[in-house]
Amino acid sequence: MNKVDNKHSVKHWTLSSSPSRPFLLHLQSPVCLPPICNAAASASAFASASFTDEVMYPNLVVVRIDGCNFERFSEINEFEKPNDEKALNLMNSCATSVLEKYPDIILAYASFSRKKPSFTKGVLVKLTLQQDSFPHCLILHIFICGKMEGILSSKQHEIYSFIQITCHMLSINGGSSSISCLETKRIENQYNTCLWMLIKSGKSEREAHEILKGTKKQEKNEILFQQFGINYKNLPQMYRQGSCVLKTEVEETLKIHDNEPPVKRLQKKVIIVHSENIASRSFWNDYSCLCKDLSCFEQNVNNIKQEYMKLFQFENKLLPFTWIVIRIDGSHFHSRFSEVHGFEKPNDEQALKLMNSCAVAVLEEFKDIVFAYGVSDEYSFILKRNTQLYQRRPSEMVSAIVSLFSSTYVMKWKEYFPKKELKYPSNFDGRAVCYPSYEIIRDYLAWRQVDCHINNQYNTCFWMLVKSGKTTKEAQSLLKGTQTQEKNQMLLNLFKIDYKTLPIIFRNGSSVFWDKEMMLTDNGVITKSYKKVVVEHPNIIEDCFWETHPLILEEMSPRS
Repeated sequence: MNKVDNKHSVKHWTLSSSPSRPFLLHLQSPVCLPPICNAAASASAFASASFTDEVMYPNLVVVRIDGCNFERFSEINEFEKPNDEKALNLMNSCATSVLEKYPDIILAYASFSRKKPSFTKGVLVKLTLQQDSFPHCLILHIFICGKMEGILSSKQHEIYSFIQITCHMLSINGGSSSISCLETKRIENQYNTCLWMLIKSGKSEREAHEILKGTKKQEKNEILFQQFGINYKNLPQMYRQGSCVLKTEVEETLKIHDNEPPVKRLQKKVIIVHSENIASRSFWNDYSCLCKDLSCFEQNVNNIKQEYMKLFQFENKLLPFTWIVIRIDGSHFHSRFSEVHGFEKPNDEQALKLMNSCAVAVLEEFKDIVFAYGVSDEYSFILKRNTQLYQRRPSEMVSAIVSLFSSTYVMKWKEYFPKKELKYPSNFDGRAVCYPSYEIIRDYLAWRQVDCHINNQYNTCFWMLVKSGKTTKEAQSLLKGTQTQEKNQMLLNLFKIDYKTLPIIFRNGSSVFWDKEMMLTDNGVITKSYKKVVVEHPNIIEDCFWETHPLILEEMSPRS
């Protein structure tokens, strides 16, 4: 590896031909690059800065998803307190979509938190026998975008704006304890029911908490019955017991060949159940599929403490005082999503503007993000060096940012494609990588913009050849081994296109950052200034942009 001068050296980046990059489909954990890096290094040098987490076989993996800021979310969308049936059905529908999508997921259980007195935390748990790193982000996309329409149709223009999800992963050498721990969460619904009935009767929230402080289960039942005439046992099962989503085997008649009679086969079907005790032996023995995947319970398991379950949870933290890059990529965007939705080739300007709009929403929500760069179906978000967002836990940082981006993409689809139906939800995956110095974070951003130039030039030539009548194979053959100048000549000679005159959003990608907006009076005097998120398309390889905006990547003391 060649040594880099102290003066930033991204000017040594050069353009060369290469096919479009592959998609990455899993969440990765970061390590730091050494403080010396060649700015002209290949993409593999940056990719090697991270490694994949693995859970040792045959442990089970529990991925827990929590709603972020759901108290605010439920208030804005006017959820019924203490339980909103439509919101719960929406959660169950999303969980069903996840189990239908991923064969390795055996079970999901949803419960609710009393720490914030509303429908503030939907906890989705999945058990899998998969050995490799679990696709957290893909699960999140299916969960948050799967079946929104129709369930909360009157609020669907608001429902996505604040959905953010964090996820945790536990490695557990057995299923019974984890299930019992999850089930203890549902006792919190009784507390919430009492709390909100007291508030609705005229008590303040503080008074209601004081009344319930230290009360036992029976005392809460008496409060509900004596003061409000409510028999807690008569409330809907979904409220009292939470929801368990699992797979069972059903016999279905299938027509395999037209000239042969139908045959009966066992098929996996996702169902939703509300059980009195999902940690009991009887529940598991009633569902043979669970026993087959996880073995039967030999005895009932009760009173598992939360502290015990936390022993199995492992949490990586990103190295302190390093620049954190959260990079998200579209899953199967080029091969499927863009085709199904009829995106313009090689670039669909509306699709790019939709991506930019999502990035703006992310920066406005997460103030620690100082810069974002996007091209095609990917975005890189740069967090400041001293950020303490989620205590620098990568699983929560990545999943929160990616899920907000995904939900915003679905929510704003009609704004950019008013005449196109979103036929299925978009998928994005994400990963976090740490970079230790100003020079290397500049190199990273330069690498992404160089990749933008290379891919856009190649794709422009490729699709112009295809539109002129060439097959995709012939177009690839014509472009094989060509250099930058040769592609420019091809575009000019064959199609009368000067590459330098193409829209700058295609050639440079999009940069999203906080900038100052000045307020001027009639006589030209500056009265005040405020920060706003802007989208521009500058050259971020050269120094000029960074010299004009020195505060974006300002170096900060570790103690500041």
